[in-house]
Amino acid sequence: MKYAIGIDVGGTSVKMGIVSTEGELKEAWEIPTRVEDGGKAILPDIAASVKEHISGIADDVTGAGIGLPGPVDDEGVIRKAVNLGWDRTFNVAEELSGLLSGMTVKAANDANVAALGEYWLGAGKDYGDMVMVTLGTGIGGGIVHHGKIYAGTTGAGGEIGHICLNPNEKLSCGCGKKGCFEQYASATGVVRLANEELKASSDPSELRDAPVTAKAVWDAVRNHDKLAIRVAERFGYYLGWGLSIIAGVVNPEVFVLGGGMSKAGDMMIPYVREHFDKYTFHACRDAQIVIAKLGNSAGTLGAAKMVID
Repeated sequence: MKYAIGIDVGGTSVKMGIVSTEGELKEAWEIPTRVEDGGKAILPDIAASVKEHISGIADDVTGAGIGLPGPVDDEGVIRKAVNLGWDRTFNVAEELSGLLSGMTVKAANDANVAALGEYWLGAGKDYGDMVMVTLGTGIGGGIVHHGKIYAGTTGAGGEIGHICLNPNEKLSCGCGKKGCFEQYASATGVVRLANEELKASSDPSELRDAPVTAKAVWDAVRNHDKLAIRVAERFGYYLGWGLSIIAGVVNPEVFVLGGGMSKAGDMMIPYVREHFDKYTFHACRDAQIVIAKLGNSAGTLGAAKMVID
């Protein structure tokens, strides 16, 4: 049996796994991401850990794929990764390959890699062209076209969270712009919308009794809390509108919603669907909107799939 290594690099930890060419995750593990000193230790730490875990099957490993939190082009060149302390442009695939004694390495943006994992083995496996939308602290995205990641010219294809939905916004996004998609429809955005509703209304709500989080909002929606439902409706407006813009460019068969907020499950979809149908060009309106299935394994599996392909 042949294997590939999947590597999913985050700002706190690096998730890794040994994946068979049939898609079975044979072993999974994590190591800390050492971002201090400009992140110099990250790739050497990964290489050392991979070598340790494949010591008995090295001849059966075809290569390694790595997903990274930053724009990565088709050649494996990353243009900075602030969360990793990398303030430089370099070929991460070549560098990691050298540390792994010449092993084949492919690199891509982490959201794109997670999208490929969901396309291969998760919620997107029964569809054609797919867009994955990760709803977390921000909004990430990954585009899969004819089974391949679409990365764009500089690796920034799929950076959907920074589509401008409100040019009159006063608050700045983390990217430095104002009015970005993720300021309204991410988990952080939902908390913002909830706090706005709480301030504007004196209506009773369970959200007044505890710290406001995205999970708390959706738990309150589940309990038929009227104020929380208004927040869900505003969230659905922004996410549905944002997806309609993407649909008019990409025309996918399916949108897969992942990230931490996707744990709210199918409950969120009707709020999104209403506005997606309202704003989307008729020929793109049949796109399905579904919840991701692979959770934290999507990035590891998708990274491995790049090499298997």
